[in-house]
Amino acid sequence: MMDKLKIGISIGDVNGIGLEIIIKTLADSKIFDYCTPIVYGHTKVASFYRRATEVNELNFNVIAEASQALPKRVNMINCWSEDVKIEPGIFNKEVGKYAFLSLERATNDLLAGHIDALVTAPINKDTIQSEEFNFPGHTEYLQFRGDAADSLMFLVSDTLRVGVVTGHIPIAKVAESITTEKILSKLRMMDSSLRNDFWIRKPKIAVLGLNPHASDNGLIGNEEADIITPAIEEARANDILAMGPYAADGFFANGTYLQFDAVLAMYHDQGLIPFKQIAFESGVNFTAGLSFVRTSPDHGTAFDIAGKNKASEVSFREALFAAIHIVKHRRETAELNENPLAFTKLSRDRD
Repeated sequence: MMDKLKIGISIGDVNGIGLEIIIKTLADSKIFDYCTPIVYGHTKVASFYRRATEVNELNFNVIAEASQALPKRVNMINCWSEDVKIEPGIFNKEVGKYAFLSLERATNDLLAGHIDALVTAPINKDTIQSEEFNFPGHTEYLQFRGDAADSLMFLVSDTLRVGVVTGHIPIAKVAESITTEKILSKLRMMDSSLRNDFWIRKPKIAVLGLNPHASDNGLIGNEEADIITPAIEEARANDILAMGPYAADGFFANGTYLQFDAVLAMYHDQGLIPFKQIAFESGVNFTAGLSFVRTSPDHGTAFDIAGKNKASEVSFREALFAAIHIVKHRRETAELNENPLAFTKLSRDRD
Protein backbone atom coordinates (compact mmCIF):
# COMPACT_ATOMS: atom_id res chain seq x y z
CA MET A 1 0.00 0.00 0.00
CA MET A 2 3.01 2.30 0.32
CA ASP A 3 3.88 2.14 -3.39
CA LYS A 4 2.86 5.14 -5.45
CA LEU A 5 -0.07 4.38 -7.71
CA LYS A 6 0.40 4.80 -11.44
CA ILE A 7 -2.45 6.96 -12.71
CA GLY A 8 -3.05 7.02 -16.46
CA ILE A 9 -4.42 10.20 -18.00
CA SER A 10 -6.05 10.42 -21.44
CA ILE A 11 -5.91 13.90 -22.99
CA GLY A 12 -9.36 14.18 -24.58
CA ASP A 13 -9.99 16.43 -27.58
CA VAL A 14 -6.75 18.17 -28.58
CA ASN A 15 -8.68 21.35 -29.43
CA GLY A 16 -10.39 21.47 -26.02
CA ILE A 17 -9.17 22.33 -22.54
CA GLY A 18 -7.99 18.83 -21.65
CA LEU A 19 -4.25 19.38 -21.81
CA GLU A 20 -4.55 22.80 -20.20
CA ILE A 21 -6.17 21.39 -17.06
CA ILE A 22 -3.81 18.39 -17.06
CA ILE A 23 -0.75 20.63 -17.21
CA LYS A 24 -2.06 23.02 -14.56
CA THR A 25 -2.78 20.07 -12.25
CA LEU A 26 0.55 18.32 -12.73
CA ALA A 27 2.52 21.57 -12.38
CA ASP A 28 1.94 21.20 -8.63
CA SER A 29 4.82 18.98 -7.48
CA LYS A 30 2.81 17.87 -4.44
CA ILE A 31 0.92 15.55 -6.81
CA PHE A 32 4.01 13.32 -6.93
CA ASP A 33 3.63 12.59 -3.22
CA TYR A 34 0.47 10.65 -4.02
CA CYS A 35 0.92 9.11 -7.47
CA THR A 36 3.06 8.67 -10.56
CA PRO A 37 1.17 10.27 -13.47
CA ILE A 38 1.36 8.87 -17.01
CA VAL A 39 -0.15 11.05 -19.74
CA TYR A 40 -1.21 9.35 -22.97
CA GLY A 41 -0.90 11.83 -25.82
CA HIS A 42 2.03 13.43 -27.60
CA THR A 43 4.78 15.74 -26.43
CA LYS A 44 4.34 18.18 -29.33
CA VAL A 45 0.67 18.76 -28.50
CA ALA A 46 1.44 18.96 -24.79
CA SER A 47 4.26 21.46 -25.42
CA PHE A 48 1.86 23.70 -27.35
CA TYR A 49 -0.46 23.92 -24.36
CA ARG A 50 2.40 24.21 -21.91
CA ARG A 51 3.42 27.41 -23.69
CA ALA A 52 -0.19 28.59 -23.82
CA THR A 53 -0.57 28.10 -20.06
CA GLU A 54 2.88 29.58 -19.35
CA VAL A 55 3.86 26.60 -17.17
CA ASN A 56 7.46 26.66 -18.32
CA GLU A 57 8.88 24.64 -15.44
CA LEU A 58 6.94 21.47 -16.34
CA ASN A 59 8.95 18.91 -18.32
CA PHE A 60 7.73 15.63 -19.76
CA ASN A 61 9.59 12.37 -19.31
CA VAL A 62 8.95 10.49 -22.57
CA ILE A 63 8.56 6.73 -22.12
CA ALA A 64 7.60 3.87 -24.42
CA GLU A 65 5.52 1.95 -21.89
CA ALA A 66 4.04 2.37 -18.43
CA SER A 67 6.63 0.15 -16.76
CA GLN A 68 9.28 2.80 -17.53
CA ALA A 69 7.44 5.56 -15.64
CA LEU A 70 9.56 7.46 -13.16
CA PRO A 71 8.25 8.78 -9.84
CA LYS A 72 8.46 12.52 -9.27
CA ARG A 73 8.11 13.08 -13.04
CA VAL A 74 5.28 13.78 -15.48
CA ASN A 75 5.58 10.76 -17.75
CA MET A 76 4.33 10.92 -21.34
CA ILE A 77 3.59 8.08 -23.75
CA ASN A 78 3.40 9.23 -27.38
CA CYS A 79 0.33 7.57 -28.89
CA TRP A 80 0.88 8.66 -32.52
CA SER A 81 3.77 9.80 -34.66
CA GLU A 82 2.40 12.34 -37.13
CA ASP A 83 2.15 16.09 -36.57
CA VAL A 84 -1.25 17.43 -35.49
CA LYS A 85 -2.69 20.78 -36.50
CA ILE A 86 -3.84 22.24 -33.20
CA GLU A 87 -6.67 24.78 -33.38
CA PRO A 88 -7.93 25.52 -29.85
CA GLY A 89 -11.68 25.92 -29.72
CA ILE A 90 -12.30 24.52 -33.21
CA PHE A 91 -14.70 21.63 -33.77
CA ASN A 92 -12.75 19.30 -36.07
CA LYS A 93 -13.61 15.68 -36.79
CA GLU A 94 -10.19 15.15 -38.33
CA VAL A 95 -8.45 15.47 -34.96
CA GLY A 96 -11.05 13.49 -33.05
CA LYS A 97 -9.06 10.33 -33.78
CA TYR A 98 -6.26 11.50 -31.49
CA ALA A 99 -8.63 11.58 -28.52
CA PHE A 100 -9.45 7.96 -29.32
CA LEU A 101 -5.81 6.92 -29.75
CA SER A 102 -5.05 8.38 -26.32
CA LEU A 103 -8.06 6.71 -24.70
CA GLU A 104 -7.46 3.36 -26.39
CA ARG A 105 -3.81 3.13 -25.35
CA ALA A 106 -4.60 4.16 -21.78
CA THR A 107 -7.49 1.68 -21.56
CA ASN A 108 -5.29 -1.12 -22.90
CA ASP A 109 -2.75 -0.44 -20.17
CA LEU A 110 -5.49 -0.20 -17.54
CA LEU A 111 -6.97 -3.58 -18.49
CA ALA A 112 -3.49 -5.14 -18.60
CA GLY A 113 -2.76 -3.89 -15.09
CA HIS A 114 0.08 -1.60 -16.17
CA ILE A 115 -1.65 1.39 -14.55
CA ASP A 116 -3.81 1.46 -11.42
CA ALA A 117 -6.55 3.86 -12.53
CA LEU A 118 -7.58 6.08 -15.42
CA VAL A 119 -8.51 9.76 -15.37
CA THR A 120 -10.04 10.93 -18.64
CA ALA A 121 -9.94 14.51 -19.90
CA PRO A 122 -13.07 15.62 -21.82
CA ILE A 123 -13.77 14.32 -25.30
CA ASN A 124 -16.15 15.80 -27.84
CA LYS A 125 -18.70 13.02 -28.30
CA ASP A 126 -19.13 13.91 -31.99
CA THR A 127 -15.56 14.34 -33.21
CA ILE A 128 -14.38 11.09 -31.61
CA GLN A 129 -16.92 8.94 -33.46
CA SER A 130 -15.38 6.38 -35.84
CA GLU A 131 -15.53 2.71 -36.72
CA GLU A 132 -13.47 2.02 -33.60
CA PHE A 133 -15.47 4.31 -31.28
CA ASN A 134 -19.23 4.10 -31.76
CA PHE A 135 -20.41 4.97 -28.26
CA PRO A 136 -22.32 7.90 -26.69
CA GLY A 137 -19.40 8.63 -24.35
CA HIS A 138 -16.59 7.41 -22.10
CA THR A 139 -18.94 5.52 -19.78
CA GLU A 140 -20.37 3.24 -22.44
CA TYR A 141 -16.97 2.65 -24.08
CA LEU A 142 -15.32 1.65 -20.81
CA GLN A 143 -18.24 -0.58 -19.86
CA PHE A 144 -17.78 -2.35 -23.19
CA ARG A 145 -14.01 -2.62 -22.84
CA GLY A 146 -14.38 -3.90 -19.29
CA ASP A 147 -16.90 -6.52 -20.44
CA ALA A 148 -19.34 -5.34 -17.75
CA ALA A 149 -23.04 -6.10 -17.96
CA ASP A 150 -23.89 -2.68 -16.53
CA SER A 151 -22.27 0.43 -15.10
CA LEU A 152 -23.31 3.53 -13.20
CA MET A 153 -22.56 7.13 -14.11
CA PHE A 154 -21.88 8.42 -10.59
CA LEU A 155 -21.25 12.15 -10.03
CA VAL A 156 -19.55 12.70 -6.69
CA SER A 157 -18.44 15.60 -4.51
CA ASP A 158 -17.99 16.31 -0.81
CA THR A 159 -21.65 17.29 -0.39
CA LEU A 160 -23.55 15.38 -3.06
CA ARG A 161 -23.40 12.08 -4.96
CA VAL A 162 -25.77 11.50 -7.88
CA GLY A 163 -26.20 8.47 -10.13
CA VAL A 164 -28.51 8.07 -13.11
CA VAL A 165 -30.65 5.18 -14.30
CA THR A 166 -30.49 6.23 -17.96
CA GLY A 167 -27.48 8.04 -19.38
CA HIS A 168 -26.78 9.43 -22.84
CA ILE A 169 -30.10 8.71 -24.54
CA PRO A 170 -32.77 11.01 -26.04
CA ILE A 171 -35.38 12.35 -23.63
CA ALA A 172 -38.06 10.78 -25.85
CA LYS A 173 -36.71 7.33 -24.94
CA VAL A 174 -36.27 7.83 -21.20
CA ALA A 175 -39.67 6.57 -19.97
CA GLU A 176 -39.59 3.41 -22.07
CA SER A 177 -36.03 2.67 -20.94
CA ILE A 178 -36.79 2.73 -17.22
CA THR A 179 -37.65 -0.65 -15.73
CA THR A 180 -37.80 -2.04 -12.22
CA GLU A 181 -34.88 -4.33 -13.04
CA LYS A 182 -32.73 -1.46 -14.33
CA ILE A 183 -33.40 0.66 -11.25
CA LEU A 184 -32.50 -2.30 -9.03
CA SER A 185 -29.28 -2.85 -10.94
CA LYS A 186 -28.26 0.79 -10.44
CA LEU A 187 -29.20 0.69 -6.76
CA ARG A 188 -27.07 -2.42 -6.21
CA MET A 189 -24.07 -0.81 -7.90
CA MET A 190 -24.57 2.44 -6.00
CA ASP A 191 -24.89 0.68 -2.66
CA SER A 192 -21.81 -1.46 -3.36
CA SER A 193 -19.78 1.56 -4.49
CA LEU A 194 -20.74 3.60 -1.44
CA ARG A 195 -19.61 0.75 0.81
CA ASN A 196 -16.41 -0.31 -0.99
CA ASP A 197 -15.27 2.83 -2.81
CA PHE A 198 -16.32 5.47 -0.28
CA TRP A 199 -16.36 3.41 2.93
CA ILE A 200 -19.90 4.30 3.99
CA ARG A 201 -21.05 1.43 6.19
CA LYS A 202 -24.82 1.86 5.89
CA PRO A 203 -25.55 3.97 2.80
CA LYS A 204 -28.82 5.85 2.65
CA ILE A 205 -30.02 6.35 -0.93
CA ALA A 206 -32.76 8.65 -2.19
CA VAL A 207 -34.60 7.69 -5.38
CA LEU A 208 -36.20 10.40 -7.49
CA GLY A 209 -39.47 10.07 -9.36
CA LEU A 210 -39.72 10.36 -13.13
CA ASN A 211 -42.75 12.61 -13.46
CA PRO A 212 -43.38 16.11 -12.09
CA HIS A 213 -44.22 15.96 -8.36
CA ALA A 214 -43.36 12.23 -8.49
CA SER A 215 -46.72 11.79 -10.31
CA ASP A 216 -48.93 13.25 -7.52
CA ASN A 217 -50.28 9.81 -6.63
CA GLY A 218 -50.87 8.82 -10.24
CA LEU A 219 -52.34 12.08 -11.52
CA ILE A 220 -49.28 12.68 -13.74
CA GLY A 221 -48.19 9.24 -14.89
CA ASN A 222 -47.93 5.72 -13.48
CA GLU A 223 -44.19 5.05 -13.56
CA GLU A 224 -43.75 5.82 -9.85
CA ALA A 225 -46.38 3.30 -8.75
CA ASP A 226 -45.74 0.63 -11.36
CA ILE A 227 -41.94 0.72 -11.76
CA ILE A 228 -40.04 2.88 -9.29
CA THR A 229 -41.77 2.03 -6.00
CA PRO A 230 -41.55 -1.75 -6.60
CA ALA A 231 -37.81 -1.34 -7.25
CA ILE A 232 -37.38 0.57 -3.99
CA GLU A 233 -39.34 -2.06 -2.06
CA GLU A 234 -37.30 -4.92 -3.52
CA ALA A 235 -34.07 -3.07 -2.80
CA ARG A 236 -35.06 -2.61 0.83
CA ALA A 237 -35.95 -6.31 1.03
CA ASN A 238 -32.32 -6.96 0.01
CA ASP A 239 -30.82 -4.72 2.72
CA ILE A 240 -30.35 -1.65 0.51
CA LEU A 241 -31.65 1.41 2.34
CA ALA A 242 -33.42 3.13 -0.56
CA MET A 243 -36.15 5.70 -0.01
CA GLY A 244 -38.56 7.58 -2.26
CA PRO A 245 -39.64 8.31 -4.89
CA TYR A 246 -39.08 12.02 -4.30
CA ALA A 247 -40.14 14.93 -6.48
CA ALA A 248 -36.87 16.15 -7.97
CA ASP A 249 -37.46 19.90 -7.84
CA GLY A 250 -38.30 20.23 -4.17
CA PHE A 251 -35.78 17.55 -3.20
CA PHE A 252 -32.85 19.70 -4.28
CA ALA A 253 -34.42 23.10 -3.62
CA ASN A 254 -35.07 22.48 0.08
CA GLY A 255 -31.79 20.67 0.75
CA THR A 256 -33.28 17.22 1.36
CA TYR A 257 -30.33 15.73 -0.53
CA LEU A 258 -28.13 16.60 2.46
CA GLN A 259 -29.90 13.87 4.45
CA PHE A 260 -28.69 11.11 2.09
CA ASP A 261 -25.39 9.55 1.08
CA ALA A 262 -26.41 9.41 -2.58
CA VAL A 263 -29.26 10.13 -4.97
CA LEU A 264 -30.47 8.01 -7.88
CA ALA A 265 -32.00 10.13 -10.66
CA MET A 266 -34.05 8.67 -13.49
CA TYR A 267 -32.30 10.46 -16.35
CA HIS A 268 -29.21 12.49 -17.21
CA ASP A 269 -30.36 16.09 -16.84
CA GLN A 270 -32.58 15.38 -13.82
CA GLY A 271 -29.46 14.45 -11.88
CA LEU A 272 -26.69 16.41 -13.54
CA ILE A 273 -28.29 19.86 -13.65
CA PRO A 274 -28.65 20.14 -9.85
CA PHE A 275 -25.31 18.41 -9.32
CA LYS A 276 -23.47 20.89 -11.52
CA GLN A 277 -25.30 23.79 -9.92
CA ILE A 278 -24.30 22.62 -6.45
CA ALA A 279 -20.83 21.14 -7.05
CA PHE A 280 -19.60 22.24 -10.47
CA GLU A 281 -16.13 23.36 -9.37
CA SER A 282 -15.38 20.24 -7.34
CA GLY A 283 -17.54 17.61 -9.03
CA VAL A 284 -16.11 14.34 -10.34
CA ASN A 285 -17.61 11.85 -12.78
CA PHE A 286 -16.89 8.30 -11.58
CA THR A 287 -17.88 5.17 -13.49
CA ALA A 288 -19.06 2.77 -10.78
CA GLY A 289 -19.75 -0.92 -11.29
CA LEU A 290 -16.54 -1.69 -13.21
CA SER A 291 -13.62 -3.85 -12.13
CA PHE A 292 -11.27 -0.89 -12.60
CA VAL A 293 -11.34 2.76 -11.53
CA ARG A 294 -12.05 5.58 -13.95
CA THR A 295 -12.82 9.18 -13.07
CA SER A 296 -13.07 12.44 -15.01
CA PRO A 297 -13.77 16.12 -14.38
CA ASP A 298 -17.42 17.07 -14.39
CA HIS A 299 -17.32 19.29 -17.48
CA GLY A 300 -16.79 19.15 -21.22
CA THR A 301 -14.23 20.34 -23.75
CA ALA A 302 -15.14 24.03 -23.23
CA PHE A 303 -14.20 25.04 -26.78
CA ASP A 304 -15.22 28.63 -25.99
CA ILE A 305 -12.25 29.13 -23.66
CA ALA A 306 -9.79 26.57 -25.07
CA GLY A 307 -6.29 27.93 -25.60
CA LYS A 308 -7.01 31.11 -23.64
CA ASN A 309 -5.49 30.01 -20.32
CA LYS A 310 -8.86 30.48 -18.61
CA ALA A 311 -9.80 26.90 -17.72
CA SER A 312 -9.92 25.89 -14.06
CA GLU A 313 -8.11 22.67 -13.17
CA VAL A 314 -10.02 22.18 -9.88
CA SER A 315 -12.41 19.49 -11.12
CA PHE A 316 -9.64 17.59 -12.89
CA ARG A 317 -7.47 17.69 -9.77
CA GLU A 318 -10.41 16.39 -7.72
CA ALA A 319 -10.87 13.59 -10.28
CA LEU A 320 -7.22 12.62 -9.93
CA PHE A 321 -7.38 12.44 -6.15
CA ALA A 322 -10.74 10.63 -6.27
CA ALA A 323 -9.18 7.93 -8.43
CA ILE A 324 -6.30 7.54 -5.95
CA HIS A 325 -8.63 7.32 -2.95
CA ILE A 326 -11.01 4.85 -4.59
CA VAL A 327 -8.20 2.50 -5.65
CA LYS A 328 -6.79 2.54 -2.12
CA HIS A 329 -10.20 1.97 -0.56
CA ARG A 330 -10.83 -1.01 -2.84
CA ARG A 331 -7.44 -2.55 -2.09
CA GLU A 332 -7.72 -2.07 1.64
CA THR A 333 -11.22 -3.57 1.59
CA ALA A 334 -9.92 -6.58 -0.32
CA GLU A 335 -7.07 -7.02 2.18
CA LEU A 336 -9.44 -6.83 5.14
CA ASN A 337 -11.74 -9.41 3.57
CA GLU A 338 -8.95 -11.85 2.74
CA ASN A 339 -8.41 -12.95 6.35
CA PRO A 340 -11.42 -11.92 8.40
CA LEU A 341 -11.43 -12.72 12.07
CA ALA A 342 -13.23 -15.96 12.80
CA PHE A 343 -16.53 -15.54 14.58
CA THR A 344 -16.49 -17.03 18.06
CA LYS A 345 -19.60 -17.21 20.15
CA LEU A 346 -18.93 -15.82 23.62
CA SER A 347 -19.74 -18.07 26.52
CA ARG A 348 -21.95 -16.86 29.32
CA ASP A 349 -19.69 -18.64 31.78
CA ARG A 350 -17.28 -16.46 33.73
CA ASP A 351 -14.16 -17.57 35.57
